[in-house]
Amino acid sequence: MKTALLFILFMFGIVRPEVSELSSVQKNIHFRWQQQLEVYVNDQGDVNYKGWKTQEKELEAYITTLEQFPPADYWSKAETLSYWINAYNALTVQLILEHYPLESIRDLKDPWDTPRFRLGDQRYSLGNIEHDILRKMDEPRIHFAINCASVSCPKLQKEAFMPRQLEEQLEEATKEFILDPKKNKIHPEQLELSRIFLWFGKDFGTKEERLTFISNYSGVELTRPKIDYLTYDWALNE
Repeated sequence: MKTALLFILFMFGIVRPEVSELSSVQKNIHFRWQQQLEVYVNDQGDVNYKGWKTQEKELEAYITTLEQFPPADYWSKAETLSYWINAYNALTVQLILEHYPLESIRDLKDPWDTPRFRLGDQRYSLGNIEHDILRKMDEPRIHFAINCASVSCPKLQKEAFMPRQLEEQLEEATKEFILDPKKNKIHPEQLELSRIFLWFGKDFGTKEERLTFISNYSGVELTRPKIDYLTYDWALNE
């Protein structure tokens, strides 16, 4: 009851929650997203866009709530990361639903460069959120949490990202992606990696740091492996 009241008062600008209370408020905000993920995403990350299309207004309502509740300077890193990861994923699903049915997000014109999200006077595209916000937060595991609606992307998780669970959620998403043989093939002397490691290589540090990262999550000790990159499948993750 207290959390729900706090949420309502905050939404109308009557109070600003203390930092210690913010995670509970965020839980209220992301609850609608959580409910939709549980219904329309399966354990493999496949999305029932056809079914979700019938409840498109629910997704729009969640995104509107995010726009009304922007990150503040006093938010923790986990709170801010959770907000923007959820926003990115919800906006991507919304983009697909607006044009569904389609075969690939790449069939759309400028899917990552078109402004879709408004916070005050500022408008953001998916590219803005990924490159100008998330990638600048010094957290390479975001690449395994955000989803681009494609088969070769890290899967869309069945749960919303929450500040208090964020570390565990990022660890699980990263390990799951690296160990998926459809996304990465890891052997001590040979790596066939997702192109995510090519496109965003510098986010993982030097070549040695990137290999250490992969070794830590795969459990495979790498011995100066040859590195190739797999073809990226942009078909819809349906």
